[in-house]
Amino acid sequence: MKILPYQPDSSGLAYSVGTTLDRFIKLKQSDFPFASGELSQLLRDIALASKIVNRETNRAGLSNIGGAFGQVNVQGEEQQKLDVIANIRFMRALSKGGEVCAIVSEEEDSVIDLQNSSGKYVVAIDPLDGSSNIDVNISIGTIFSIYRRITPTGSPIQEIDIMQKGSEQVAAGYVLYGSSTMLVYTTGCGVNGFTYEQSLGEFFLSHPDIQAPKTGEIYSVNEGSQNDWETGIDKYISLCKERRYSARYIGSLVADFHRNLLKGGIYLYPATKKNPSGKLRLLYEANALALIAEQAGAMATDGNQRILDIQPTSLHQRTPLLIGSSDMVQEAEAMLKIEDVKSLI
Repeated sequence: MKILPYQPDSSGLAYSVGTTLDRFIKLKQSDFPFASGELSQLLRDIALASKIVNRETNRAGLSNIGGAFGQVNVQGEEQQKLDVIANIRFMRALSKGGEVCAIVSEEEDSVIDLQNSSGKYVVAIDPLDGSSNIDVNISIGTIFSIYRRITPTGSPIQEIDIMQKGSEQVAAGYVLYGSSTMLVYTTGCGVNGFTYEQSLGEFFLSHPDIQAPKTGEIYSVNEGSQNDWETGIDKYISLCKERRYSARYIGSLVADFHRNLLKGGIYLYPATKKNPSGKLRLLYEANALALIAEQAGAMATDGNQRILDIQPTSLHQRTPLLIGSSDMVQEAEAMLKIEDVKSLI
């Protein structure tokens, strides 16, 4: 009987398909010895739900699940049918996994207590960001934050478990449903991106150790609100135009952020007269993207302080957001502060 050591085939017929998300998570599990596998399983649960949402968005035009649902969510925004579907899918996946004790969702008025006494994690999630773009076939996304609960397992959920600063996140990520579907996440040890291979039903590592450029030539902002901006934002955007930067604004937060993360740029959703506290939600939008940005060498601020240092005081708290390449965010923040000082003189 002959026994030969295994040698990978190097022929052109045996091209590598890459590292799957599951394998990558297992390889990195040693980074969290305290987790005993629960965090790894939680990430898999989110990945599974995202595959289902990906399927639903891909067939939205054929199955009459596009368009408005006919109800208004807690934000005062008209719910789309896929908002409701995505919320159900992620709720179901997170409740059945057993690792989560409570969920904060954009689509729910209150904290959802899963009554899982052994759950060690709290998840804050925007199940479907930019869902109004579905009907016109524009990229949309999912954003999630993961926190360790503070109170002992087995005890009732308390406010202290929910109202944690973004700096307390143990993991955060987003899923981009676009020309290809990508899952990008961090556990505080860098940022990695995975592209979904539909025929195999697997996410494969496609963007290892993402590093954001320190600067860029893209600015992303809704210029329709220009008359309502603070003076500092107006001057910064004028400076971008003088430098012949490219204006790129999709209207889906995940898509705009993802592009600027990879290519270099800044995304701005500042305070306005209509929304003096900003419009984006702190717990399940800004915090997650801020952690990813910082882990990739980028920066996130509300124009006055680091996003991850903001202490939340309400479930659906809003915040201004300046996020992207560090040099660009620092410059925009500096101009805002200069104008604020001038207004006090």
